[in-house]
Amino acid sequence: MTFSIVGRCDKTGQLGIAISSSSIAVGARCPWVRAGIGAVATQNVTLPALGPQILDLLADEKLTPFNALSRALDANEWSEYRQVTVIDSQGRTAFFSGKEALGTYHAVAGEQCVAAGNMLSGVHVIEAMPAAFASAEGTLADRLLAAMQAAIAAGGEAGPVHSAALKITGEQSWPLVDLRVDWADDDPIGKLADLWTAYKPQMQDYVTRALNPTAAPSYGVPGDE
Repeated sequence: MTFSIVGRCDKTGQLGIAISSSSIAVGARCPWVRAGIGAVATQNVTLPALGPQILDLLADEKLTPFNALSRALDANEWSEYRQVTVIDSQGRTAFFSGKEALGTYHAVAGEQCVAAGNMLSGVHVIEAMPAAFASAEGTLADRLLAAMQAAIAAGGEAGPVHSAALKITGEQSWPLVDLRVDWADDDPIGKLADLWTAYKPQMQDYVTRALNPTAAPSYGVPGDE
């Protein structure tokens, strides 16, 4: 039903997630990021609360990803239905797949990334993702999307995928990138990649606008001078 990758850029310190699902609006429930703290993907039979809870434990109690994940799962019911991946600001990782995860499921950690999925066409789908992330060039977003494309090329989910999301945090408290395809009859990951292509050249300008409006370029929209 879902596959994803959480990752960190060792050059910029950015943290992010790319995720897709057969369900609608995966980006509304599953990806969680916090600047300077970490990134969490909560999936399978999703409990969205796990994302903020794990990030709070990483931030406030300085726990490792493994310990933060374990404590959050212990504090909530139905953990065996959850699949969760975590990466922190140091690139340390953790993951969990409960025994009630759907269909064929798998998770694997790579260099500063973790990929996981359920209802897969095979475990090789997830195994392809860390290698693609490591070998891809460009920004963190480019590398996360390359991993998602590698998963699709390896067979993807057992059924059709309908939604996808990309969320990345940088130096600011708000997400640097927060792009979603909430429903598409076909190729939501490709549509997400198209959104990123359109957003990428404007991304830093929106940060500039927020921090210093007088230095920001105009895009020529009504009321924008």
